[in-house]
Amino acid sequence: MHNDLEQIRIGLLKWSKITLTEEFVAGYVESIKNVCDSLDAKSYHANTIYAIHKQYGTKVHTYKRNQRTVWYIIYDVDMYKNIYVHKIISNYQTH
Repeated sequence: MHNDLEQIRIGLLKWSKITLTEEFVAGYVESIKNVCDSLDAKSYHANTIYAIHKQYGTKVHTYKRNQRTVWYIIYDVDMYKNIYVHKIISNYQTH
């Protein structure tokens, strides 16, 4: 998860369409992290359906950040209900 969050941070800072401040990007990435950290409180865990998601885990949480951007948090849940986030991928990378 940490590596994906770092890659998201770098990608947002280097985004050519718009210049984003460090402060905005830090808040953006923190919001994704907070969603990941709250997955253990969910009562329902949706199964992955896209082939690219299934490569990383069996469960997916959809985090709709805005009208255009959706983040898919792909993870597994063990028998003790521990959450293991394996990949964070955007709708722009999902087919």
